[in-house]
Amino acid sequence: MGMVEVQMEIANPQRMELRAAVTLLADTGATYSMVPRRVLEQIGIAPLERVEFEVADGRRIQRDIGEATFFWNGKGRTLLVIFGDDSDAAVLGVIS
Repeated sequence: MGMVEVQMEIANPQRMELRAAVTLLADTGATYSMVPRRVLEQIGIAPLERVEFEVADGRRIQRDIGEATFFWNGKGRTLLVIFGDDSDAAVLGVIS
């Protein structure tokens, strides 16, 4: 079984010209996508609130969430995104 990485762009939904290219690990077990905080801040995305999540090993973590526009294959959709810490993997969740 291999790992699948997806290359896409994300943008600030308030200022679509602010974009970043990202490589995300496709994770069928993840509901939401997680992008490194530094990337989201670089394109001006601000946290909306802090939320608790349960991760694969059963631990509970708290992370900020915001909204980002994800572009793939010429189409874009604005979705919730988790602000990943430095120790978190950058993942593409099933909703994205």
